[in-house]
Amino acid sequence: MAVSSVSGGGKTAVARALKARVSSAEILSFDNYDFPGSPSDVVQWVKEGTDYNRWNLKPLAEDLNLLIKDVHSPEYIILDYPFSYKHDVIKGYIDFSIYIDTPLDIAMARRLTRDYSVETSSEILSALRFYLEYGREAYVEMENTIKSDADLIVDGTLPIADLVNSILLELEIES
Repeated sequence: MAVSSVSGGGKTAVARALKARVSSAEILSFDNYDFPGSPSDVVQWVKEGTDYNRWNLKPLAEDLNLLIKDVHSPEYIILDYPFSYKHDVIKGYIDFSIYIDTPLDIAMARRLTRDYSVETSSEILSALRFYLEYGREAYVEMENTIKSDADLIVDGTLPIADLVNSILLELEIES
């Protein structure tokens, strides 16, 4: 299953909470990989039309294959992954896609508290200016494209435990 959202939307927290509740599950996180040859400037990539297949996700696909072929393969593989079904190489591995619908202001607040906790106020203001001038477009792209592609949309303002309960109920997975 894939867990998608905008940055700060709760992908990693929900993926970890799902793994904690499901006895035979492993997580593969997009953020733990380097994808050589992939777009280095996300803002430019969005302006050029967001071709998700420009991302070289071969390292992630290789790890998915290893997990699937492993003798002790988990029953569930949780992808902490922003693209849902949009990448041709990865979509074949996804049986179910979840989109965490988190309002952009909450996602931004989470990002700032997560990524800028030791930064100066001028660095935080610079990040906010960049978001307003350039980055917001990428967030809106995800809301318009990835959200509509998901099998299940959950409310990102709810507590993580409630999100996990609704996902497990929808998938009929007992924990």
